[in-house]
Amino acid sequence: MIRKRLIMKALAPLSSNYSSTLTHSLHTNSSLILKTQTPHSPLFFFTRRTFHSSPPISMASASLNNERARAPPAIPLPPPPLSKFKIGLCQLSVTADKDRNIAHARQAIQDAASKGAQLVLLPEIWNSPYSNDSFPVYAEDIDAGGDASPSTAMLSELARHLKITIVGGSIPERSRGNLYNTCCVFGTDGKLKAKHRKIHLFDIDIPGKITFFESKTLTAGETPTIVDTEVGRIGIGICYDIRFPELAMIYAARGAHLLCYPGAFNMTTGPLHWELLQRARATDNQLYVATCSPARDTGSSYVAWGHSTLVGPGVHGPDQLKFRPGSDEVWVIFRLASMWPELGLRPIKSTR
Repeated sequence: MIRKRLIMKALAPLSSNYSSTLTHSLHTNSSLILKTQTPHSPLFFFTRRTFHSSPPISMASASLNNERARAPPAIPLPPPPLSKFKIGLCQLSVTADKDRNIAHARQAIQDAASKGAQLVLLPEIWNSPYSNDSFPVYAEDIDAGGDASPSTAMLSELARHLKITIVGGSIPERSRGNLYNTCCVFGTDGKLKAKHRKIHLFDIDIPGKITFFESKTLTAGETPTIVDTEVGRIGIGICYDIRFPELAMIYAARGAHLLCYPGAFNMTTGPLHWELLQRARATDNQLYVATCSPARDTGSSYVAWGHSTLVGPGVHGPDQLKFRPGSDEVWVIFRLASMWPELGLRPIKSTR
């Protein structure tokens, strides 16, 4: 059901007001045609069309067609708007003091920008403790903005003032009676370019290890989010979204240059799957993958794994894993020599 849901959402418009039509013709007697209408009124049509049999063809012609079928021409992707830029990952400590969290994130973003970062990524749930008790208390009305959403107001202000792109981690969002785990992306003009609501909620119960059910308080998002920014086209996911390869494949098919996943894996799933999943998504789609976690706080009810990471699409571990700062609070700056996989990237400086 999850895969079907993702495929259906792939056909629906994403962050931009696209309409899409997908036609898949098989070399059989029928094909399935799927169409979507406007973003505000998605409607799917499923029809089966019958084709007449083709006349016999020569063996040489059949062989030629088979070869073409094995190697279809590549779909040209849009070039990144920048050939070089710096990205900052801000692995922040999070407390129960919301005002302190906002001020601390402000300082980290300013420090990253002062070192040349043109894109800054924050952690999942950086303005609130990660707990079902806290989500309703710390939730903000992002659409209302201003005093109703001091966290995103700060991000908008800094993006405009510093002329940078901010992938704002995630915060609890309140909208029409529901709570969401939401990531906001702000452009260099300070305007909200995209809003991604976590699609796959994290429900886990491992006896003696960890039990947590986001679905007790949060509502799942429904739409993949890809956004054109001043540094390139970015696909957005939040934490558990990274476990689903279909979402990353949708972003790659839509021409993403980079995948960003703010996430807060824990002390059970972190050492097992955090790095593995990032490397898998990077290798699967031959894209860079950036993740950002909260810093580890062993006194918290939910202890984050940390290890914010930037992963390249190389097939060998040392060539693929670009940086892993550990569990402490840190923000690190990378220079991306190019968004194209073969040209690589390297860490510039980290601040603790």
